Amino acid sequence: MMISDVFPAISYNGQNTQDWQYVRRTNNYQSNSPVTDVSSQEMTCYQSGTTAAPATMDVKAGTTINFNARASISHPGSLNVYMAKAPNGTAASAFDGKGKVWFKIAHDGPNISAGGLSWPTQGLRSVPIKIPSCLEAGEYLLRIEHIALHSAGSVGGAQLYISCAQLRVAGGSGKMNGQLMAFPGAYDPRDPGLMINIYYPVPKSYTAPGGSDMTCS
Repeated sequence: MMISDVFPAISYNGQNTQDWQYVRRTNNYQSNSPVTDVSSQEMTCYQSGTTAAPATMDVKAGTTINFNARASISHPGSLNVYMAKAPNGTAASAFDGKGKVWFKIAHDGPNISAGGLSWPTQGLRSVPIKIPSCLEAGEYLLRIEHIALHSAGSVGGAQLYISCAQLRVAGGSGKMNGQLMAFPGAYDPRDPGLMINIYYPVPKSYTAPGGSDMTCS
């Protein structure tokens, strides 16, 4: 059985990488189980502890990296992307991602029609993510989060699929604006982007959790 909605690899500048080479191995690496408790420590990088990936990818600010799913993204729902900078002098591989260190760099939302909601990532196997041009040079975690909403009509029904890649970013201007948040801590299980019946009645709008994307000054 192919395991969907698990994100084990990245690709960059035409280079494909091995599963869990630059991405920290998640607790669901042998299953399709999600995070459902947004207060869980697994919300950081879907790990029970801090187990680094073997390598850290060198990337340039302003370029695009792809986060790759093991199989096509099968569940309907929102996709959010966050980054966190390791403290100066700390390698991404040694960074636990705890505290108010995360900022959102991208998110999507559904196309809404009378017939229902359709999601831009459904069916994709690779998600392109632009690294902001204004990031300060340094080592970062890149956190992808797909929120499956097919059972999200009650508290705890949203299913979160999370992975973190280790990056070393160069070439940015270092001038950015954005809200810093913590995982866990940023989400409430009753957030309208987490507790929603996406089928009937058809929602008129959708607001992803985590607030707005960061901007460059």
